[in-house]
Amino acid sequence: MRFLLPLGLVIAMGASQAAAEPSTAALPPNTVSWSFDGPFGHYDRASLQRGFQVYKEVCSACHSLNRVAFHSLSDDGGPGFTDAEMKAIAAAYKVPAGPNDKGETVDANGNPLTRAGIPADYFPPPFANEQAARTANSGALPPDLSLIEKARAGGANYVYSILTGFRQTPPGWFHVMANKYYNPYFDGWNISMPPPLAKGTVTFSDGTPNTVEQEARDVVTFLAWTSEPKMEERKRLGFGVIAFLLLLSGLLFLSYRKVWKDAH
Repeated sequence: MRFLLPLGLVIAMGASQAAAEPSTAALPPNTVSWSFDGPFGHYDRASLQRGFQVYKEVCSACHSLNRVAFHSLSDDGGPGFTDAEMKAIAAAYKVPAGPNDKGETVDANGNPLTRAGIPADYFPPPFANEQAARTANSGALPPDLSLIEKARAGGANYVYSILTGFRQTPPGWFHVMANKYYNPYFDGWNISMPPPLAKGTVTFSDGTPNTVEQEARDVVTFLAWTSEPKMEERKRLGFGVIAFLLLLSGLLFLSYRKVWKDAH
């Protein structure tokens, strides 16, 4: 019995200390109104194009978009670029050329052979491999953004909160680790990604104010489209199916009434 009391006291003290430690669990994402939310949701084409600009000028330096082909930028349901604009975007990227007629994959200096992108190509990654990506980012591996809003709980609201959550001041008891940044919407609050957006990071050709919130909203809209490029088509099909089922139900009910009207 002499050992049970101290042991129970130690357990109680440990539990009390654990309860007193501040939590660094991620804050709930901010709730934002999106044009693509709900059954009648749709993508804002102007926002998609501005979001692509933010991705290209800011995010693409670290994050890949491996699942997105250039031709989708001008496909129905996409950002609404013309074929000429899409081809110009593709041509501005360098993609692996593969073996030449001599079977070579590198040039005389040992650099990989590349060529201008074409509509059938996918966005090339910013780094040659995972090791190069980690070396350039203090050991962290920037995630591919193609499906990021489907891969994270909270979806668009989570990504928006992360992008706009850097400007807050950490509480006095919290320690920001080396090569990390404070963001309370990230679990643990220490995030490897430096603040990617700032006022005036990009200049929108349509005159839209380039605040952090606007830049974040637009790139989140673009990444919502990369995560679900056929969303509008899916919703149109869903409404068509519902309309058909309602019509069929009405016809079946009328048929039932006609067939059984003399049976009562």
